[in-house]
Amino acid sequence: MTATMTIPVSQPDISELERKNVQSAMDSTWISSSGSFVNSFEHRFADLHGTLSCLSVSNGTAALHLALLGCEIGPGDEVIVPSLTYVATANAVKYCGAEPVFVDVNQEDWNMNCEQVKDAISNRTKAIIVVHLYGMPAEMSRLRTIADQYGIFLIEDVAEAPFATRDGTMTGTVGDVSTFSFFGNKVITCGEGGAVVTNDPEIAARMKLLRSQGMDPNQRYFFPVIGYNYRLTNVACAILDAQLDRLEEMLNRRQRLFSRYEQALSGLDVGLQMSNKNITVCPWLFPLLITQGENTRSSIIKKLREQGIDTRPFFYPIHRLPMYTAARTCGSLPITNQLANWGMNLPTSSAFTDSETDYLIAQVERAFRQ
Repeated sequence: MTATMTIPVSQPDISELERKNVQSAMDSTWISSSGSFVNSFEHRFADLHGTLSCLSVSNGTAALHLALLGCEIGPGDEVIVPSLTYVATANAVKYCGAEPVFVDVNQEDWNMNCEQVKDAISNRTKAIIVVHLYGMPAEMSRLRTIADQYGIFLIEDVAEAPFATRDGTMTGTVGDVSTFSFFGNKVITCGEGGAVVTNDPEIAARMKLLRSQGMDPNQRYFFPVIGYNYRLTNVACAILDAQLDRLEEMLNRRQRLFSRYEQALSGLDVGLQMSNKNITVCPWLFPLLITQGENTRSSIIKKLREQGIDTRPFFYPIHRLPMYTAARTCGSLPITNQLANWGMNLPTSSAFTDSETDYLIAQVERAFRQ
C-alpha cells in the first residue's frame, strides 16, 4: 500500500520570526561568532537556567568536550556514564584521554542507577555525566549528594531533556556544568549547535579560553594553550533567539502530541515512561517499550515505514560497541541491554500540521493494534 504522507521522526519548527532574525544578522554583516544575537541568546539561556555563564558552541558533542576540559578531566581519570545514551557522551570522555566507566539504568525512569554510580567510583573517578534520557529528568538530588560526598564533578547532558523538571528542579541547573544540543531533531534547534552553562567562574573561564582556540582574552593573537574552534555563529544564534521567543508554544504543541500518543496506545501491551506528579517530561521524541521483544519492534517499525512514517530504535548500548568492549562496567548492565532491545521512538515535532498529526496517530494506532 502506498503511503499517503511522509512523516519524519523529527522536523525543525522554523517560523517567520526565525527568518526575520536571520535576515537581521545577515544585514548586520556579523555572520561569524560575534554579534548581538550571540550575546542575546547566551544571556537569555543563562537566565533561564539561573546560571552565571552560558557559552554557545558549535554542537552538543563540543559542549560535552568543553565541559570535561573545564573540569580538567584528562589522562588517567575515569568518568562514570550510563551505557544507554548516544555515543557522543562516551566519546567526549575519550577525547580528553580519560576512560568512561559504564553503569546500568533504572527500570522505572531509564536513567542512570544511583547505587551503581556509587559502586563504580574508584580513586581515579573525576566526574559523573548524567544523561537525562529521552526527555526524562534524572534523580539529580541523589546524584548531587553522591558527587559532593566523593568530591567529584557532576556534569549534566541535557541534550534530550531541556526544560524538564523533577521535584520542581529543572534539568541543567544542578550540575557543576550542563551541556545542551541544538541539532535539527531537538526541541529548540539551529541545525547544529550547543551550549554549556555553569555557575563556577573558574570552569567558565577555562571553557571560554578553550572554545576560541585558546587565545588570551587580554592579548589578541597570543595563545597560552592549545584550544579548539567550538564557537557558534551569530546567524545560528539568531535562529535560537527566535526559538526561545516561541518556546512555550512549541513545547505545548509537542505535549499535545504526546497526549494523543498516550491515548492511542492506552490498553495496549506497551511500556511508557513513568508518570509522576513531581515530574515534567520534556516532549522530545515519544519513547515506548515493546515488551514482546525485538522482532515485534522490527515488525512495527517496518509497518510504519511502509506508511511513510519514520521511527527510531533506542540507542545501542555503548559498552557493546567495538571500541568500548574493554571498558570497565559495573556488572553486565542487564536493564540497559533489555531496554535497548525493546525501545523505540515515535515521531515528534511542533511543526507537524493537524492533518499530519491525525494521519500519524491513525497509522500508529493501526500498526500497534494489528
